[in-house]
Amino acid sequence: MSDSPYSDPPSARPALRRSLGVLDGIAIAASSTAATTSVGIGLGVTAGVVGLHLPAIMLLAFLPVLGIAGAYSRLNEVEPNAGNGYVWVGRSLTPWLGFMVGWVNIVAVVAFLAYTTAVTGSALLQLAGDAGLHRVGGLALDPGSTAQTTAVGILVLVAVTLTAVTGIRTAARLQAGLLVFEYVVLLGFCGYGIVTGPHDFRPSWFDPFAIPSATALAQGLLLSVFCYWGFEAAFSVNEEVRDRRDASRAGITTLFTMLALFLLGSVAFPRVLSEEELVGHGAEGLAFFGERLASQPWAALPLIALMFSAVASLQAGVIPTARAMFAMSRDRTLGPVWSKVSPRYGTPAAGTLLIGTLAAMVAALALVVPRLADMIMATVSAVGIVVALSYALTAIAAAVRFRSLLREDWREGIRAVVLPALSAAVLLGLGGYLGWSFYTSADHFEVSADNGWFLLFTPLVMIASGFVAAAWARWVRRSPYFRTGEGTDADAPRLLATSR
Repeated sequence: MSDSPYSDPPSARPALRRSLGVLDGIAIAASSTAATTSVGIGLGVTAGVVGLHLPAIMLLAFLPVLGIAGAYSRLNEVEPNAGNGYVWVGRSLTPWLGFMVGWVNIVAVVAFLAYTTAVTGSALLQLAGDAGLHRVGGLALDPGSTAQTTAVGILVLVAVTLTAVTGIRTAARLQAGLLVFEYVVLLGFCGYGIVTGPHDFRPSWFDPFAIPSATALAQGLLLSVFCYWGFEAAFSVNEEVRDRRDASRAGITTLFTMLALFLLGSVAFPRVLSEEELVGHGAEGLAFFGERLASQPWAALPLIALMFSAVASLQAGVIPTARAMFAMSRDRTLGPVWSKVSPRYGTPAAGTLLIGTLAAMVAALALVVPRLADMIMATVSAVGIVVALSYALTAIAAAVRFRSLLREDWREGIRAVVLPALSAAVLLGLGGYLGWSFYTSADHFEVSADNGWFLLFTPLVMIASGFVAAAWARWVRRSPYFRTGEGTDADAPRLLATSR
């Protein structure tokens, strides 16, 4: 089976340079998942829903995501492709759904990059203030200024985009350096907090049945699943690793590393902070946690780690998105500019620059178009629906592709078919619940980041626009992606067996 069934013969197709190992893949995936940001901000938000039962909800959310990761890993073994879900869903289900998976992920990530740009700028300005730098020339630095935070964030976005252009290996090494600092700080402060925290440890924190209600359980699961979002970035560079199995190893390793860090934070934060303090300082949770454990300048270390996490997230957002668009362009579902490979760097340089430019433009336009800012916030808020749908469809694609294993090897069939299908059902249920909660939370439509109908409307528009773009690719571009190619789903179990 060709690893690119929808386009030209392999010899005529653009190829990325293979230069990465498993550690590079882990650095990219871990940066995309951004554990420091999830611990520093996500735990406080999640505690507002499930109380202090944070370890329980993180463990529960890990189970379906692990099933999804298994689906990614098996599909990667038989068909490594930078487009991953876009190709796999299109291959095993239908090209229309496959294109939609690729499209909505791109739109969601661009909006997320525009949002994270301002967050990164705010963290940098806050650090500057803590260091005593309050003015530059005649300008007073204000971490609360949207214009200043966006401008600083765009400068950072430009820098990390250029780093991603000049070589994926260079970008991976930068991210690895940032991660080492983040994790040392996170492990140090959380470990110290567990040992010295004033609040008693309670086994009920690990008890999912102690969560207040079924509604709180569903909402907490959605938030926690979102914390694991990004592990699949390891599979976006599966054409740039020296061994295709390294992408799977990186993705699975990253997922278990995130679980360990989330559980560590889920125990350390309640040991140091009361439930009221944890919920009340959600967005500033990590900085407040650090201040409770140390005095300055040591207390600034968690804020620095959070800033590094935001910077790494920007670059980690650019890299997989450029690869997804590279794969789509290679299949002629997008324009040819996205599949141009730099002969010097071996990366999709033009596409990477365009992604960074597009995100910077959206962030800048949000300053002067208030409705656009609401749209960005709504996209970020509703990304859980998109993530759940994308993951679920990929898992279903794996279950369909490997379905014959249920007859040939029932043990392998359970792992390759049943578990991904169950994980998909859980995520579709959670995504449907989130959509229903948005629908029932309002009685009118308003273009506002806190209006439920608008929050539901945003992902629906993303999905609908994906089908419109697919129609353009099918009938105007006449992309071969929409035609059945050589190789069938029946080949997959045989290829899975021979690849091991």
